[in-house]
Amino acid sequence: MIVRGGRTGGPNGASPELARLADTVLQPGFVGVEAPDWLRRRLAGGLGGVALYSRNLVDGEQVRALTAALRAENPDVVIATDEEAGDVTRLEALTGSSRPGNLALGAVDDPELTELIAREVGLDMAAAGIDLDYAPVVDVNSDLDNPVVGTRAFGTDPRLVARHARAWVTGLQSAGVAGCAKHFPGHGATAVDSHDDLPTVAYSAEELAATTLPPYRAVIEAGVRAVMTGHLLVPAYDPDSPATMSGRILVGLLREELGFDGLIVTDGVEMPSVAGRYGVTGAAVRALAAGADAICVGGERKGPGVVGFIRNAIMAAVADGTLPEERLAEAASRVRSLAAWSAARRRTAGAAVPGGGSAGLAAARRALRVRGDGLPLPSAPQVIELVSETNIAVDRATPWGVASPLAALLPGTTALRLGAEDAFPPPAAGRPLVIVVRDAHRHAWVADRLGALLSRRPDAIVVEMGLPGPATPGATHITTHGATAASGRAAAEILAGHHRPRD
Repeated sequence: MIVRGGRTGGPNGASPELARLADTVLQPGFVGVEAPDWLRRRLAGGLGGVALYSRNLVDGEQVRALTAALRAENPDVVIATDEEAGDVTRLEALTGSSRPGNLALGAVDDPELTELIAREVGLDMAAAGIDLDYAPVVDVNSDLDNPVVGTRAFGTDPRLVARHARAWVTGLQSAGVAGCAKHFPGHGATAVDSHDDLPTVAYSAEELAATTLPPYRAVIEAGVRAVMTGHLLVPAYDPDSPATMSGRILVGLLREELGFDGLIVTDGVEMPSVAGRYGVTGAAVRALAAGADAICVGGERKGPGVVGFIRNAIMAAVADGTLPEERLAEAASRVRSLAAWSAARRRTAGAAVPGGGSAGLAAARRALRVRGDGLPLPSAPQVIELVSETNIAVDRATPWGVASPLAALLPGTTALRLGAEDAFPPPAAGRPLVIVVRDAHRHAWVADRLGALLSRRPDAIVVEMGLPGPATPGATHITTHGATAASGRAAAEILAGHHRPRD
């Protein structure tokens, strides 16, 4: 639909049809567990999408009521969330994921298992009324110091990542929920978090083709419905504009070279990596002009004002020629196509039944790797958990660790949870000691404290719940490949002797 003439009824005299086009391409977040009045009004006026975050989600009943309320205002709204089913979880943010994440699935390397886990995720999301998952992460974790990918990646081998990305998309979409592969063209070869600043991917075009792009080829062949852009500078394709605002990358590479014809969604345009350079409204307009179809306005900016500012900026850009009207109409059409795809699957599936997570714990057990022979524990231990900082994508309130599930299996287990600034008491004498870390190789203070504890207690068991580093300290070392609730439970079973370790 191309809107011509008669620019009355909207800001600066713009037509209602143009305002509706601008509303259609927005996917904002909001604060609260019920839809606020401003969001209801926007939806009734044609807002095309809503992004849900853990702050909006309590339990299944509440989420179903919320999504029903959103859809009552606009039956065609696309409701999205980040449910990676690993350390980044929204549906299970209050409890921790009942499934292992991507790194654990990559460690098992059973694509059928990955497809099963993703299908369970999709069934849970469909039952909750959510129809777009900002997942899977298909970044190849080429840099162990990467501060944002880590356990969210299937691994470091492009071929492994590609086959599991394909399986994850296939499983998720078989449940009627659209997948959204991210962060294009690949965030794994960076040492900067795009939530904070603009990373540069220094690979040549040939290196990109061999490393970061194979997973995207795989998910496109599998029919993935959406791709999320990364706020990344990729000089091999565009030395001036981040991928989110680069026509050379979004159109030339993703559309023309890779053949993707689905929905292109931006990462959050309020992130400092782009908002700090162009402003939120400038980033949104530039992204649409470059070829993006949906603008994600994430959780960092609260309140309805920014949504109105972005919509008005989009309309002003059409009026002054910065954003061709045909491009906006094309973007809105792709949003509507995804909404139609989701609606058709809701009608076909009827009332969705949650997946139940039956495969999650079994998968987490298979992902464990154990070195040493100090298992099982002879008695209830002291557990010291060293709490390192996680990236902003991981909800700070999501529980993790081994102490709680281990205490349920071995009554009398005691726990200390310590941060970088906390005083470290000497470990208890005469009891087994379990030290739990997360990305120990990335945090100097964790590595130092771990070394000091092991020097005093070389018999201590170390549990690494993050990305494994090049070394595996401790005479007995357990790697979980993630910090989900399922992974913590699986490690506790090994420690307590309820499950046999794998070499």
